[in-house]
Amino acid sequence: MNAGRPDRRPVTPMREPTYFVLASLLDGPLHGYAIIKRAEQMSGGRVRLATGTLYTALDRLTSEGYVRLVSEEIVAGRIRRSYGLTDDGAAALRAEAQRMAEAARLVTRSARAAGPGRVGRKVRPA
Repeated sequence: MNAGRPDRRPVTPMREPTYFVLASLLDGPLHGYAIIKRAEQMSGGRVRLATGTLYTALDRLTSEGYVRLVSEEIVAGRIRRSYGLTDDGAAALRAEAQRMAEAARLVTRSARAAGPGRVGRKVRPA
């Protein structure tokens, strides 16, 4: 249980697409296609979201309180929905970034302690 937040489940690692969907909204609300493009750009091309996958994720993130529907407008006869990051979404994103940074520190600290060329080397039996 999170201290002071009994309504939230414990923090578990976020899937990479979820992380980049939330990160894409850091600078302000975006519509679906812009989220897809921003997530791909921010991830260096690793995250390529299909439209259906994105909207399923946005529905889930909305129900979890991490994003909110900001606006709906008709563009070329279709509804364009824009989504924004909520305070809870920003907090979850920060927590995940901190978790990943700590994991990276543990690995890089271990690699430095092992010395150059020691990490990942196989030990041959005598």
